[in-house]
Amino acid sequence: MSASSLNSPQSTQAYVHWFRNSAPYINAHRHKTFVLMFGGEAVQHANFQHIIHDIALLHSLGIRLVLVHGARPQISSELERLKLTTPFALDRRVTTRQALPAVMNAVGSIRLQIEALLSMGLANSPMYGARIDVVSGNLVTAKPYGIREGIDFQLTGEVRSIDQEAIAGHLNNHNIVLLGPTGYSTTGEVYNLLAEEVATKTAIALKADKLIFLGAEQGIYQAGQLLREINSLQVNALLDQADSNLTIADKFQLMAGRRAAQAGVHRVHFISYAADGALLEELFTRDGSGTLLSDAHYEDVRMATIDDVGGLISLLRPLEQEGILVYRSRERLENEIERFAVIERDGMILACAALYPIETESHEIQSAEIACVAVHQQYRKSHRGVQVLDFLTEQAKKQGYQQLFVLTTRTAHWFLEQGFEPASVDDLPMSRQAMYNFQRNSQVFKKSI
Repeated sequence: MSASSLNSPQSTQAYVHWFRNSAPYINAHRHKTFVLMFGGEAVQHANFQHIIHDIALLHSLGIRLVLVHGARPQISSELERLKLTTPFALDRRVTTRQALPAVMNAVGSIRLQIEALLSMGLANSPMYGARIDVVSGNLVTAKPYGIREGIDFQLTGEVRSIDQEAIAGHLNNHNIVLLGPTGYSTTGEVYNLLAEEVATKTAIALKADKLIFLGAEQGIYQAGQLLREINSLQVNALLDQADSNLTIADKFQLMAGRRAAQAGVHRVHFISYAADGALLEELFTRDGSGTLLSDAHYEDVRMATIDDVGGLISLLRPLEQEGILVYRSRERLENEIERFAVIERDGMILACAALYPIETESHEIQSAEIACVAVHQQYRKSHRGVQVLDFLTEQAKKQGYQQLFVLTTRTAHWFLEQGFEPASVDDLPMSRQAMYNFQRNSQVFKKSI
């Protein structure tokens, strides 16, 4: 792109629009703890210097960063230089005592390279004026991987513990913490570790807000399609597929991400180290650039507040204009806001539904109506409609209702799939029959709860 096109009004407007929309994310991420893991392949890639610039930007925005690097290709190169070979078993390198110096040289070289890049404050560079202190050290305690399936892995190890207090102290002092794929035992031995395991155990110990893996691909793919969001069950299925084309590094990252999600790290991201700006796009745009893994639901359902009225209007108006939903004025939404449950992501309402009590006679079953079920058009193939419906069903149970009704003109099959059964206007409580709009001719469904 030429300098003139960068300075064009269209380009300027696009930048202003993006910058304004990034403000909520800047505020949301400030003072949060992110663990970033990237392999030795990322360090060798031409885009790595841009990644370093983006890391410096995150640091300047007040994000607490722990970087975990791998070193597989560098270790292999160092072993080749020394004319040494090490066997692989169970997808791990068997680290012999003769090979350990090669491991230490490769890991130490990468650490120095990263520290040097983070110290670069040259004029006319994105890091001009940046003051970044990088801290590393004996923050990871290791133990032998041991003998597995009859194979002695020698100085290949696994993480025993993370010095959470020391790392938190460095982060509190506004330092970036840098960890590598080595750890130290209580007897003074050095062990070769999986960087993915170091990153995962660190994220869990710190109760990190995000664990981010930078890999060769844009994210996680299935049948050639990028998966924007996955859960632990989908990870299991991907790992079980014989034709998934996952590399060993992919498998390690997926397994590590699954462990982190199951242990309480709410957001695990898989993005590309080769795509310039992928890290910023993932963190500062609504849908990101890669794949998000969460063992829990990404967004929690909650009852709406008066601050959600604007978001509800944006969600509901297109559906009202199509005649799918009955029109609700802003005043009505404000008056009925306590009836609504919503799912929100980064300030945008993605789904909603409302629970209305139905006045019943003494001989009638205590009933309520679920209405205004809506999901943003970009997320209608997700679970969110079911999620908000289940939430309000539980709310209805707690309030003592025994039966739910829904009235719909377009989504009859979906409600049937959720356990509702066809009913008639005559099945409605008398008070609701009196309000039935025969001109709209909605279908009636009911469900005992």
